[in-house]
Amino acid sequence: MKAEPRKPRVAVVFGGRSAEHAVSCVTAGSVLRVIDRGSYDVVPVGITHEGRWVLVPDEPDKLAITGGRLPEVDEGGASVVLMGGGGSRELVVREPGDVPRTFGDVDVVFPLLHGPYGEDGTIQGLLDLAGVPYVGSGVLASAAGMDKHYMKVLLAGAGLPVGPYAVVRPREWEDDPAAVRESVAALGWPVFVKPARGGSSLGITKAHGPGELDDAIEEARRHDPKVVVEAQVDGREIECGVLDDEDGRPAASMPGEIRVTGHEFYDFEAKYLPDEGTELDIPADVPDDVTDEIRRTAVAAFEALSCEGLARVDFFYAEATGRVLVNEINTMPGFTPSSMFPQMWAASGVDYPALVDRLVRAALRRSTGLR
Repeated sequence: MKAEPRKPRVAVVFGGRSAEHAVSCVTAGSVLRVIDRGSYDVVPVGITHEGRWVLVPDEPDKLAITGGRLPEVDEGGASVVLMGGGGSRELVVREPGDVPRTFGDVDVVFPLLHGPYGEDGTIQGLLDLAGVPYVGSGVLASAAGMDKHYMKVLLAGAGLPVGPYAVVRPREWEDDPAAVRESVAALGWPVFVKPARGGSSLGITKAHGPGELDDAIEEARRHDPKVVVEAQVDGREIECGVLDDEDGRPAASMPGEIRVTGHEFYDFEAKYLPDEGTELDIPADVPDDVTDEIRRTAVAAFEALSCEGLARVDFFYAEATGRVLVNEINTMPGFTPSSMFPQMWAASGVDYPALVDRLVRAALRRSTGLR
């Protein structure tokens, strides 16, 4: 009797060492609920706050935000090691007092990591070295997409419109804070002070004047020694998803708009906690020519950073002038069913389970290393 072919094994990797650990867990729970178990053998792998890789029970509900409690990877799981290279893609399980055992080969990794030590090219480099295909962008695009400073440099270099900003490097702030204050004041007030390599709106402060700047910079520096300060842009916040099609060419979703009430800006609570006064309009209520411009520019931004798989591109649209500015690009955007990226693709004809399947299949077709 002929044996049935083995299903591709997908390691869903989440958690991690960044401040966005909990957000990553929530994302992973959503993906684990819908990934097609008839097509794939799924292995949940968590990364603890300290960076240890562990096997995690396949229980998506434990990865949800419940009663205000943020989920996290349990430290008590068995350690796993990815033994890549030389044609091997084995996951090896190591438990105290036991002989290491193999869990079998991994065919593709779905790295649902947000922030540094995951979304920033680090795990992508590890997987390239191990020869294991993975969902999403490679090392360069992931690193550039994580660093708001170099992201803006690349976008502007490609001729795409970005807003005014200043960069606060650690030595500059320590050696000459007066010069930093002067460069920020030249942007006008208010400004948004952000960790250069962070996400989920953690560490971001809106500084209304010079008296609030120092505290805002120190808050951002708690998350990242390098800080980006952006001038406020008077405009509507519009987002657009980009996804590789079956031929590996990027396609743009219908744009969506975020409308926030009760918060000065789209902060962590507005993004992730229920009943926080956030409304989403998909598609965004903008003129057709603006929709077309946003979709074209989203694809151009995706290609400017050499992204792969998926990304979400965030814009400001100034109705008074009709101008569209690129705010930032996210190479691993929020990925729960209620997140903007999946909702925009659902409105464009690709529902959440199909979106997950499309990303995994695209990763299985793609090689690792230089492409």
